[in-house]
Amino acid sequence: MLSKKTKYAIKALVVLGKNTDKPPMQISKIAEEERIPKKFLEQILLDLRNAGFLYSKKGAGGGYSLNKDPKEIFLVSIMRITDGPIAMVPCASINFYHKCEECKQETTCGIRDVFIEVRDATLKILSETSIADIINRETTLITNS
Repeated sequence: MLSKKTKYAIKALVVLGKNTDKPPMQISKIAEEERIPKKFLEQILLDLRNAGFLYSKKGAGGGYSLNKDPKEIFLVSIMRITDGPIAMVPCASINFYHKCEECKQETTCGIRDVFIEVRDATLKILSETSIADIINRETTLITNS
């Protein structure tokens, strides 16, 4: 299941991606537009800034803006920043691997084998989907409704 932290991070990046030609956005404006608790959003935006996705400006006219093109910000990176592993079981994780304590032999574990397939399919979609793609999908859905 997608955590609220990840969902809010994606929503904030989408708002900022739609705001690329405008001045930086204040946290309170993003929180209000997307109905995200402000304190929670502050921490999320700080994590995204520390990861290099956002630029922040203090003072009058300050706020947050994207530090990268929305086409260069992929869901897989956002999820790893906000939640860590993509794999549903630790023994199937690429970046956060951990042997399962109850497993006798990984190489013959059917559960691990299935969840490696799930991980690979998930990674393919998340690695190919950018913030720009989400913005385009929203625009298409609005146009078609």
